[in-house]
Amino acid sequence: MKRVFIPNRGEIAVRIVRACRELDLECVVGASEPDLDGLAARQADRVVCLGPGPADASYLRDDIVVQAALGTGCDAIHPGYGFLSESPQLAARAREHGLVFVGPPTEAISLAGDKLAAREEARGAGVPVLPGGEARSAEQARELADRIGYPVLVKAAGGGGGRGIKRAADGQELEAVIGLARGEAAAAFADDRVYVERLIESARHVEVQIAADDHDTVIDLGERDCSVQRRFQKVIEEAPAPALSEATRGRLREAAVAFARAIGYRNLGTAEFVVDADSGEFFFLEVNCRIQVEHPVTEAVTGRDLVGLQLRIAAGERLGFAQEDVAFAGHAVECRLNAEDIARGFMPSPGTLSLFAMPGRPGLRVDTHCFAGAAVPPYYDSLLAKLIAHGDDRVQAIDLLLDALEDVDVEGVQTNRALLQSVLGLPDFRAAAVTTDWLERTLQ
Repeated sequence: MKRVFIPNRGEIAVRIVRACRELDLECVVGASEPDLDGLAARQADRVVCLGPGPADASYLRDDIVVQAALGTGCDAIHPGYGFLSESPQLAARAREHGLVFVGPPTEAISLAGDKLAAREEARGAGVPVLPGGEARSAEQARELADRIGYPVLVKAAGGGGGRGIKRAADGQELEAVIGLARGEAAAAFADDRVYVERLIESARHVEVQIAADDHDTVIDLGERDCSVQRRFQKVIEEAPAPALSEATRGRLREAAVAFARAIGYRNLGTAEFVVDADSGEFFFLEVNCRIQVEHPVTEAVTGRDLVGLQLRIAAGERLGFAQEDVAFAGHAVECRLNAEDIARGFMPSPGTLSLFAMPGRPGLRVDTHCFAGAAVPPYYDSLLAKLIAHGDDRVQAIDLLLDALEDVDVEGVQTNRALLQSVLGLPDFRAAAVTTDWLERTLQ
């Protein structure tokens, strides 16, 4: 593996370019027209245009991505996250043309992408799964919900990234959302299957980072807590997960490795779980077959370069260390600085950055693709930067992040900086007494 094609944008594309540089790999960025002068494009060895701004005409065209990779002499594709990162079609097309796909096998991506199939695999591997099942009709949905008890979630079988999820507190709400959920699932994922799952109201969202090579080594790199969410989208993440007993922490990590082994997983991925904050029980949610937005908090506490690991595993190398070699130091907290207008219901705020100044501190890492004069297009996710604070303990990390946010200076677009500062300073957050519905209740 000598030259890597990166069909992505934003801070993750910049992050992959950096990892390629550190491994002496050449890199080519595939960018849409609005991103041709972006930071990733500037830092890569070469940039090629994938198409116009809308993602379905550029970043989501697997045929164009593979053609561009071949045309630029690349022998590998690193898809990053989002877009085609969990596309079995891209993985299969790449491998058919002799390209290394930096990710798991096509079969594992297909299985993990089918949430119903993944639930069954998890159950077969002895991993706890929430009560529920496929709802092929409104009547079947009602029967399931009556059996498992309200409230419930209706989820898209082909969904992911927090999308395609509807809540129902009773039968009347379920009637109202089941058809809507099916229509949204068809539009977003070309798959109208949905399933009903019991909703744990006092829930924490905890995920486990897994790594697996082609030489039968499967390990975990610890867990992260992502319970601060708005509309099922993560806002703040941290590692290790607070408010977990060591027994629960150990069982979660064992369950993630067991599932990865059961589906023949390779490369890096994340097993996501919901933890009942009252009972301590945990249940499998899904596996994400890609690097996560929040991977820097794991890098901070383990000292491991996760993107570099992805590339080395894809090249056929051994992981190079065992489970007992994974050590954890301190605590890390990450927040996502987004171009959002909070006063207008968190509407995206595209525009041109007339000023973009990020802080520098010992223990602080900033992952960004932005700079003064850069455009924030209306077509994509509104993420501007990730600020990651690493301290000796959780309180130190939170305080460092709060201090850093004071020096964030962005003009030209609206941002969610004030919200992040507010959340980090709230007593419930500082006491790790938050659940997945906490932020939305707090904002009401």
